[in-house]
Amino acid sequence: MRGSPSYDPYDYAIHEDPYPAYRRLRDSAPLYRNDELDFWAISRHADVSAAFRDHERYSSANGVSLDPSAWGPAAHRTMSFLAMDPPSHTRMRALVSKGFTPRRVRELEGDILRLTRRHLEPAVAAGGFDAIADFAGRLPMDVVSELMGVPEADREEVRRLADLVVHREEGLNDVPPAGMEAALVLAGYYQDLVAERRRRPGADLTSALLAAGEGRDRMTGEEIVAFLFLMVVAGNETTTKLLANALYWGRRHPEQLAKPLADPGRVPAWVEETLRYDTSSQQIARTLTRDTELHGTLVPAGARMLLLVGSANRDERVFAEPDRYDLDRDTAPLISFGGGRHFCLGAGLARLEARLALTEFVRLVRAYDVDEDKAVRVHSVNVRGFAALPMTVTPR
Repeated sequence: MRGSPSYDPYDYAIHEDPYPAYRRLRDSAPLYRNDELDFWAISRHADVSAAFRDHERYSSANGVSLDPSAWGPAAHRTMSFLAMDPPSHTRMRALVSKGFTPRRVRELEGDILRLTRRHLEPAVAAGGFDAIADFAGRLPMDVVSELMGVPEADREEVRRLADLVVHREEGLNDVPPAGMEAALVLAGYYQDLVAERRRRPGADLTSALLAAGEGRDRMTGEEIVAFLFLMVVAGNETTTKLLANALYWGRRHPEQLAKPLADPGRVPAWVEETLRYDTSSQQIARTLTRDTELHGTLVPAGARMLLLVGSANRDERVFAEPDRYDLDRDTAPLISFGGGRHFCLGAGLARLEARLALTEFVRLVRAYDVDEDKAVRVHSVNVRGFAALPMTVTPR
């Protein structure tokens, strides 16, 4: 595709700000080809939305990440039903849903508030803190760990391992060795947790998954470990990024931040516009199952296709003035949680956590500032957000 814009999801410059590149793709190369990394990409909202709904043509069986070590028919071992097609996907999602119910999520509300206050109150009282290390990076891990039955003493180490799994090193287009090792340690930890719950069931999700069944069908220990791994890497990481992104972009747009600071009832709009404007999950991969013509080009069966969610959420064909951060806009068309059969099972939990945590934040904080010079971006092929976000606060 001579003369087309370039896009490399491993490029640190893309991690800093992918949106100008996305706009060039939408305008000049809505179907983009990267020969070096062997993938195609679609960037317009209509194309990405259609791909999410067409699970037969856009298969998840090889996984959802471009990383070579995470790609292939064994991807489901760490990504659970995220890396499956029907009927396997249908079976696994049905079994998981028996344990991970909307009621179980709703019942977490008290725990989420308690954990939010535990982290936020001393941080605000100190007048300054790192939004990741002291708040946004700890709360989602605590919530997921509480849900799964991970003891408090283990949570910091589990979060450290999860961070290593998603980190990417400059110049290395794959999971680095430290991330590979962390993934093995994490999987081993969850194997031990599942074995412990087999012996002594509790009131947690791990025990519920062991008990969940359709007739005589039960999840295997390996399947439960894969789901727990997915929860801690995908669920925890994306919510951490959502919270910090909301704080960062709120501060960059004080006229918008003033709305939830004055009225906590505007916090849901703050969450939704952040999900649209700078979503945690920027892209997801699929495998084409048949030859498919897109924008006048025939893409062959077996091709890897990136669905650029971050770009679709900024598509001017759907969102007026998409590069404007605006809490009054209609965010209904956002596709940050995917769509179709693979719509994110944890979307309700992520939204609940973000709403409760940011509502508590505006209850405690009258104003705040972010030290942008000391902010550190996460370097990941899929996830966008911060590894460090120092800030100072003025308590109410």
